[in-house]
Amino acid sequence: MPRSQAVRSRRPTPRHPSSGFAGRVAEVDLRLLRVFASVAAHGGFAAAEVALGKSKSAVSIDISSLEKRLNLVLCQRGRSGFALTPAGAIVLDATQKLFADLDAFQKRVNDASGTLTGRFSLYLPDTIQIHSDTALLPAIERFATRYAAVHLDVHSASPREVEFAVRSGAATAGITLYPQQRPEMQTTALFQEASFLYCGRGHPFFSATDGAITRAMLASARMIAVSEAASSPRWDDLRDEMNYSATAENIDSRALLILSGVYIGFLPELFAAPMEAEGRLRRIPFDGLSVTHGFYLLTRPSPETQVMIDAFRAILDEVRP
Repeated sequence: MPRSQAVRSRRPTPRHPSSGFAGRVAEVDLRLLRVFASVAAHGGFAAAEVALGKSKSAVSIDISSLEKRLNLVLCQRGRSGFALTPAGAIVLDATQKLFADLDAFQKRVNDASGTLTGRFSLYLPDTIQIHSDTALLPAIERFATRYAAVHLDVHSASPREVEFAVRSGAATAGITLYPQQRPEMQTTALFQEASFLYCGRGHPFFSATDGAITRAMLASARMIAVSEAASSPRWDDLRDEMNYSATAENIDSRALLILSGVYIGFLPELFAAPMEAEGRLRRIPFDGLSVTHGFYLLTRPSPETQVMIDAFRAILDEVRP
């Protein structure tokens, strides 16, 4: 065989170009695109799990389904980390423009009809305890009744993820522990929640009599780090003396550490009450020590979301005492 012919035979067969997106955009496509946008915003599958309320494997399946639907590889994932492909960057840009156009369409329809439609995405911190005294319950009931055409989309996430979701536009509104100082963000005070200091059954404080625990004993105990947003006159006097030995991002992980009998930490009274009744937790008897957290409605208004945010805030004003 002539050498030139042999060289030609080793040349790769040209690949057919992608067939691209076929058919019409369906609701399932929008759902998959929302997952993709969230993964890209969080920088990976694992980071997007909480925001999406899905497991990592479920997120991976959604991205694979979208790639199959578009006939494109959208991202690289593996030990080297997450990264968008050039095609993925184009699809992400198109996705963001698509959702912005949908929001603008919904706003124009709302303005024309005098009613609200679309999606209201509300992010709640996983530290919040929902009970009958919370203004959030009657607010959601009244909002859902008054604006029945609005689809409520509620997520639970860490306080940090709640703020990120609002800043990035993934959330229409969020509940946060901190009033924001950024000019583009708006915060509205909602309510306050009290937390008390607890220990688990195996901790030395568990069997201590009232008045037996001294300030020095409390300062030497291994304590779970306390949010800077938590305050009270008594706690502010003690804060700098404590032996912070563990960190817990959410209320369940905090309870786990306390139940181990090694650490002490603050928990909301209503959350701790069942475990206290079972004899697994004890409120530490130290001069009625407690802290208070303030919760705020956090929004980043835009022309597309302003009407819905104003409607929800107006209802909060109606139901708050």
